[in-house]
Amino acid sequence: MSTFGVIVTTRGFFPGKLAETARKQILEKLEKMGHESIILPEQETRYGAIESHEDSKKLAKLFSDNRDKIQGIIVILPNFGDEIAVVTAIENAHLNVPVLVQACDDDLDENGKLGLDNRRDAFCGKISVCNNLRQSNIKFTDTTYHTCAISSDAFTKDIKNFDKICRVVKGVREARLGAIGARPNAFRTVRFSEKLLQSSGITTQVVDMSEIIASAKNMSDTQKVAERISELKKYGNIPSYIKEDKIEKQARIGLAMEKWLEENACVASAVACWSSVQENYGCAVCGSMSYMGEHGMPSACEMDVVGALSMYALFLASGEPSGYLDWNNNYMDDRNKCINTHCSSFPKSFIGRDFEMSNLDVLGKSLGPENCFGACKANVAAGPMTYAKIDTDDASGKIRAYIGEGEFTNDPAGLDGGIAVCKIPELQDLLKFICKEGFEHHVAMSRSLCADVLEEAFSNYLGWDVYRHGDK
Repeated sequence: MSTFGVIVTTRGFFPGKLAETARKQILEKLEKMGHESIILPEQETRYGAIESHEDSKKLAKLFSDNRDKIQGIIVILPNFGDEIAVVTAIENAHLNVPVLVQACDDDLDENGKLGLDNRRDAFCGKISVCNNLRQSNIKFTDTTYHTCAISSDAFTKDIKNFDKICRVVKGVREARLGAIGARPNAFRTVRFSEKLLQSSGITTQVVDMSEIIASAKNMSDTQKVAERISELKKYGNIPSYIKEDKIEKQARIGLAMEKWLEENACVASAVACWSSVQENYGCAVCGSMSYMGEHGMPSACEMDVVGALSMYALFLASGEPSGYLDWNNNYMDDRNKCINTHCSSFPKSFIGRDFEMSNLDVLGKSLGPENCFGACKANVAAGPMTYAKIDTDDASGKIRAYIGEGEFTNDPAGLDGGIAVCKIPELQDLLKFICKEGFEHHVAMSRSLCADVLEEAFSNYLGWDVYRHGDK
């Protein structure tokens, strides 16, 4: 879970017990949710809250001293609070992390009035805090309701979403992506700008496929290879006609890729999955890419680096393995459904059911089925779905993305490979947007609903141009 910097603020002429109680409540809540807190010791300031420039200096130093731990800041307004102290503390800490702003509900006293002993005015104070944050160009996230009780279920949900936003922002800003091999020459669609990615902190590490193939062939740890063979046989249903040496090739190439990615501290990869590896090594890499994705290392097809980033962002937002697909076929007469497919390298839990691991179908016809073992074949199980695609747009000099939500269905498709029948509201409008804006035919998908998290992380904190399709 996350470590949050916590700011409780108060204003001198409001009851101090409100700040004392709120401080205790938020710390207990975060601990119960599994998070850690960085907060000024209670004896450091009046009520353990901040309400002056001196208080803000103390808190800024504490936050700055813990910058390697803090992933986000939570601001609590038990009453109107001191907006300048809050903003000054955040400014001087220089953490550049997401900020969540909460304000407590007022409650009527026993006489049905907002009595002076319990009056908060946090409703008003929150507007002042947000005004000052914007003046200082500090990005922040609001709660679902303008005010809410710290103990409420609504605020629990807000913290859970904020935690995911923090994960996406931190993860993307520090991401190192492995580019394994050269893109297929015919696929100009997967061109991307390393420089634009680097402007958001995203580093691309590259390696020639020949190095990975050599590493696979020369691997001396036969015990590790044998263990991976055993894992692959349990991971997917491998038909009896697949020869043992093809399974060993898959095991070796997977271990070689993982070794290079680990040595280069990469969190995701894009692989030149055809045709060099089939022609020069003798198997596909889909099975190994699927295996990596299932174990928290997303891997995109056809050396699509921004595709790998899209998959990684979905993984951070949802905690679930993501898949990489083509927008591929219309679906009969239902214009809000389509067929998305790939050969495929879908992770096992993304597919949502048992699958066959065998030879590539389409590429097998031209490259030879004997050189194409590794494809993961099944129809993706029905369930909720979020889709996302990041793109580096050289024409505008910006990183951009589109996101939205829909569902996987159990409708039949009549195609081979990894198949997902998708239902998306106003799909035709989405497809018009993709075509008009020149996005690729690829898209990342997750078995979750996390578009809100991605939209907030991409647009608000990373500053990317984001199109959110459909109703929230």
